[in-house]
Amino acid sequence: MEIHKYELFADVADTKNFTRSGERMGYTQPGVSHILKAMETEIGFPLFIRTKQGVSLTPNAEVILPIVRSLLSVNEQLEQTIHALNGLETGHLTIAAFASIARNWLPSIICIYQKENPGIEIELMEGGTDDIVGWVEDSRADFGLLSRRHTSPLEWISLYEDPLMAILPRDYPVENRTSFPIGEMDGKPFIISAEGVDYDIRYALQSTGVTPYTHFSSKDDLVITSMVSSGLGVSILPRLVFESKKEDVLALPLEPQFSRELGIGIRSRKSLSPAARRFVEVIQKTLPGLHSQ
Repeated sequence: MEIHKYELFADVADTKNFTRSGERMGYTQPGVSHILKAMETEIGFPLFIRTKQGVSLTPNAEVILPIVRSLLSVNEQLEQTIHALNGLETGHLTIAAFASIARNWLPSIICIYQKENPGIEIELMEGGTDDIVGWVEDSRADFGLLSRRHTSPLEWISLYEDPLMAILPRDYPVENRTSFPIGEMDGKPFIISAEGVDYDIRYALQSTGVTPYTHFSSKDDLVITSMVSSGLGVSILPRLVFESKKEDVLALPLEPQFSRELGIGIRSRKSLSPAARRFVEVIQKTLPGLHSQ
């Protein structure tokens, strides 16, 4: 079976729409239907069920999807290795990352990387911890840039300790304090990261026995800061969130201090393609300079 059938199958599994996948991959809608029908004939069972919202995977298709993604990842690794041996620098790289990392680290790092590797196409996926771990495990992403907590299925490359900060409305009475006792958040209205997004904040609260009144939750750290600035409550967020965008809030180090360990999560070092391996090297070389500025 040709590899393009697997690629199309995996893309439709993502988009749940034949027409959208066809546009992304250069096929007409009838062409997509023809290719997938031929694939179903070869493997002996249906792949998709048509619904009002688009298409969904059949139970059998759900079983083979992770294997197909793994096959596509190995094929990309093979093609990049062959190109590298022939002196050609082409390929595709998918990076999964926290939004704060995508905003503050990746623009500079990608700029340096693409100057050295202009033929590598880069795709970025943003999400929380559970999203990123799943994408890397399923071979949808080559590696993830995230916090270490709850990433045990992945191999880990440590990069940076990112302090957690108390986030307060601008008019919060802090006087001349240079830090904020986490215990002062007990019982207060609190905006928290959504479940599965960032485990470090929940750990800080649980380990100190602090139980704020979780008034709102959000997956977006900038939405959280906006809610705090509007006086809807207090919060805790990593310092990296504020590296490039200053919101109308107060940000003070927590007392006691807490931080999150940021790094690279990978399926295994052996599974890294040449393009991914070079990107990891650029991150490790570039990151110290970003935080010395």
